[in-house]
Amino acid sequence: MRVLAAMSGGVDSSVAAARAVEAGHDVTGVHLALNRNPGTLREGSRGCCTVEDALDARRVADVLGMPFYVWDFSDRFAEAVVDDFVAEYAAGRTPNPCLRCNERIKFAALLDRAVALGFDAVCTGHYALVRTSADGRRELHRASDEAKDQSYVLGVLTGEQLAHAMFPLGETPSKALVRAEAERRGLRTARKPDSHDICFIPDGDTRGWLADRLGRAPGPVVDEAGEQVGRHDGAVAYTVGQRRGLSLERPAPDGRPRFVLEVRPATNTVVVGPKESLAVGELAGARWSTTGEPLPERFACAVQVRAHADPVPATAAVTHGEVVVRPDEPIAGLAPGQSAVLYDGTRVLGQVTVDRTVAATALA
Repeated sequence: MRVLAAMSGGVDSSVAAARAVEAGHDVTGVHLALNRNPGTLREGSRGCCTVEDALDARRVADVLGMPFYVWDFSDRFAEAVVDDFVAEYAAGRTPNPCLRCNERIKFAALLDRAVALGFDAVCTGHYALVRTSADGRRELHRASDEAKDQSYVLGVLTGEQLAHAMFPLGETPSKALVRAEAERRGLRTARKPDSHDICFIPDGDTRGWLADRLGRAPGPVVDEAGEQVGRHDGAVAYTVGQRRGLSLERPAPDGRPRFVLEVRPATNTVVVGPKESLAVGELAGARWSTTGEPLPERFACAVQVRAHADPVPATAAVTHGEVVVRPDEPIAGLAPGQSAVLYDGTRVLGQVTVDRTVAATALA
């Protein structure tokens, strides 16, 4: 097969590309330039897609003896991921930019170009599995190493995209084995630290980054009864479930800590309350997709709402254009804008972007 290996400059994508070459595929490496500032430098282990990452990817490609290119997707990334991130926070939602990047860049823009150029598959360093069912359908499953499993952020993929996806690391039992393999192959990324946080906010200061783009507008922090208990310097920087940095002027009557329950951008208000008020008994959203076959009208599943959260048994239904999910146990701290990925065992069924939630207490 002709395979396009997406190479971030990290150890995972390096070893994935090496395995594709070793399997006998005709592999070409490509690094995606996603930052509009091409001189951006890596800060420790934060972020990715820097000038150093592009150079590391090129050196790995040289070792593997394969062609290598850098494709500039910075405009598409800025519009589809960065601008979306800002707009979601401005609307009081909490987006997942890594999931949006997989959806709109790596398995949309990149895959579309790859197929147009005659490639059969796009290879990445994600920890996930693509399996073929008895009737020939491609299915997305969790990786064998649950600690590194990345099927959650791939939950936006469609069946057509899975038909052209290759994840060579999915069966690898641990990240340590991937690093050891990179060392054995002589790849310079073997000891490179993992990137983390949001790649376009390399210093990790999300609040400051958002304030630069949306401004700082002081406003009230209120309790569930609407009584003001503090002041904030910008509601858009707060997220549901947040406990620290709430700028409260007086403690709760019972002395217990308060958490962000809701962000209301229309009135520039942050609502806080006790931890038990974070428990969500139902979630729903109209923006949903499946990894293949249509979802049944009603079905049992497991729902996962964060990349490394435990899945929770649930019942889901497709009704009036929405996917409505009721977990068997309440989920804490779920915010509109987050993605809920639905599983049947290890298999990913699809995902829904949360538009609204219902408190567990309201369903009791």
